[in-house]
Amino acid sequence: MKVCTDATLFGAMAPVQKDDRVLDIGAGTGLLSLMLAQLGAGSVTGVELTEEAFDECRDNFRNSPWAGRLQAVHQDIREFAAGDPTRYDLIISNPPFFTDHTRTADPLRATARHTDQLPYQQLLAIAAELIDAQGRLYLLLPSHAVAAIIKQAACHQLYLVGRTDLRGHAYNQAKVSALLFSHTASPYVARLLTIYRAERDYSAASSAYLSPFLLRFAQADSQIED
Repeated sequence: MKVCTDATLFGAMAPVQKDDRVLDIGAGTGLLSLMLAQLGAGSVTGVELTEEAFDECRDNFRNSPWAGRLQAVHQDIREFAAGDPTRYDLIISNPPFFTDHTRTADPLRATARHTDQLPYQQLLAIAAELIDAQGRLYLLLPSHAVAAIIKQAACHQLYLVGRTDLRGHAYNQAKVSALLFSHTASPYVARLLTIYRAERDYSAASSAYLSPFLLRFAQADSQIED
């Protein structure tokens, strides 16, 4: 599956702390899990339902420098949650964005992209049970769904404590939002991140987040140092 800039920025901004126990719901090919391991998470469990994505995720984990801290699980998250006694410091998910009227013909992409596989309400309920009392839930969602998700989350005693809206250019409105929830409410300041300053030219803020992960930025830094 194609790696998207929104998801990569989402992972780069993740509020992971050293030695956190992390659960990645709908891990796909493992991108977010790998990024969190690189950022210092103590352990990352990636749960993925589709067999093809799981196989790639497992291989990516095995071939990474952080293989000892990564675990790939091929299971429906509802079944996994029912049998998992672990409580996590951070749960991360880039859940499906699309509804039935935009359904793709590709079954693998359909499973990865549509909310009928795991409705937001069920995702929130599972996360509320699996995070530690001081844990955090970190989601990437379409901006138009944010208000409804905040209301649903509150029903599970999950309260918004951080928000970053992502827009492509300064003249665009935000299409996706990175949301951070906790069982304990606290004040926060919403942020707006503009990804590009010009066509295919990342903004300074985006470059700062992405530079530890993407080769193009490492190469640019090397050229500047020379």
